[in-house]
Amino acid sequence: MQDIKRWGIALAGILLQMALGAVYAWSVFRVPLAKQFHWSISQVTLTFTIAIFVLGFASFFGGLWLARVGPRIVAMTGGALYGLGVFLASFSNHGLYWLYFSYGVIGGIGLGFAYIVPISVLVKWFPDRRGLMTGIAVGGFGAGALVTAPVATRLIQSSGVLHTFAVLGLVFLVITVASGFFMQNPPAGWAPAGWTPKPLQAAQRAARDFTLGQALATWQWWALWLLLFLNTSAGISIISQEAPMFQELAKVTAIVAAGMVGVVSIGNAAGRVFWAWVSDFLTRRFTFLGMFLIQVILFWMLPSLHGALALTVVAFTVLLCYGGGFGTMPAFAADYFGAKNVGPIYGLMLTAWGFASAFGPLLIAHLRETSGSYASGLHVIAAIMALSALLPLLVRPPKTA
Repeated sequence: MQDIKRWGIALAGILLQMALGAVYAWSVFRVPLAKQFHWSISQVTLTFTIAIFVLGFASFFGGLWLARVGPRIVAMTGGALYGLGVFLASFSNHGLYWLYFSYGVIGGIGLGFAYIVPISVLVKWFPDRRGLMTGIAVGGFGAGALVTAPVATRLIQSSGVLHTFAVLGLVFLVITVASGFFMQNPPAGWAPAGWTPKPLQAAQRAARDFTLGQALATWQWWALWLLLFLNTSAGISIISQEAPMFQELAKVTAIVAAGMVGVVSIGNAAGRVFWAWVSDFLTRRFTFLGMFLIQVILFWMLPSLHGALALTVVAFTVLLCYGGGFGTMPAFAADYFGAKNVGPIYGLMLTAWGFASAFGPLLIAHLRETSGSYASGLHVIAAIMALSALLPLLVRPPKTA
């Protein structure tokens, strides 16, 4: 019975993450907002940056709160705040500050609270499939833009960008609160009947559960934080500029660019599952090494591509690697520090996501404005990825004695 129940909880977690992952469709709002209110690229992009930055810190506090009150309350509260934040963004005709506060701050807090819950819950329900299931847990988040990007674009064209915020906010509120209701932990000490870890899995896992303070006292926690920051900075720079970048490089319409964003977002979702699954065999650190090396080549190639198909394929693969970081890192953290306190331990690690959301998008937006093209920013990110490839070669499990 418990085995059936855990799969139902997994489905609810995926639905919750899909609604939250609509934040990745932000680029379809950039041009309409800039045109209607005469805001700059950087000003509109900062909304997305604030939301992800706040998400990173809210995930930590959500993880702490989760340990005290359980996953259901945290998930439902987060979902309600996220839906409310998006809805309130419909009143952004009052000023740019209101867009930052509603979508960025309120929505970001909701995102952080709700995001950490399925990860923490499914790590405990699926000790036998830790990498795969944490990948699936966040795979829905990466798929959110697949549905939201084309829907939001149609709504914007038919009824305006502010009305679109109102409609989406109400829809997100209902979906996230309803799916959050099903979030719960397994009984203490629960494991699937007859399951024991394989030797390779056992060798990669901590012999005991670390507390948050004990994890922070190791250099490995900070190394994992940096791995997540570097991988996220690269991918999120593309996500923040997808629609306008596609329009500029491939000379396509807004509708076509929105469709490309939707297709590319599949890479974000698929990468979370694919690379997490690969990491169960290849090890987490060599999975990151592979993703970094692939991105060196792709970011260097991007500015020279002008066909819609080629751009879609390359951007898809970049987001495959981007999603892979989020799919692999929860299992990485649980391997090194144990599953018991993975909520606060990985929740605090997600501050790397927040800092990356400031670094990556603002870097590429600034270089685009100063140079007049995306080439310089994309080449800088390729160089950063080349240097980043050294870190997975150095990281090792912490000593548990």
